[in-house]
Amino acid sequence: MESTVRWSGDGMSFVAETGSGHLLTMDGAKEGGGRNLAPRPMEVVLSGAGGCTAYDVVVILKKSGQDVRGCDVHLSAERAESDPKVFTRIHMRFVVRGRGLKRNLVEHAVRLSHEKYCSASAMLVKTAEMTHEVEVVSD
Repeated sequence: MESTVRWSGDGMSFVAETGSGHLLTMDGAKEGGGRNLAPRPMEVVLSGAGGCTAYDVVVILKKSGQDVRGCDVHLSAERAESDPKVFTRIHMRFVVRGRGLKRNLVEHAVRLSHEKYCSASAMLVKTAEMTHEVEVVSD
């Protein structure tokens, strides 16, 4: 996996080009010299963790024969007060929608993601206390 991050030369704006050929813009807050035009790099890290675990949950549920139609992950995080300002707590609230979803299978999929499959969670758990909750919504 590769990525190249380039400073735009203006403020604190950066553009990443991923190994798969996609672009991602990041910017800093105004008080940090940025223009607040894009997500902060740490917001991207947090969002990446949410995407990684949501991906796992959907794949696991589909393989379990569940009619999953939506999976939202709402993340909230706290960071250390001093540098490096790593994540110290991350809470994920999963809202999984579908027809006839079995709650125990949804909870199992979330657990499997966190305990076995999600690479991002496996890295972040080294510095952050990670918790989650699950809401199952019938379509």
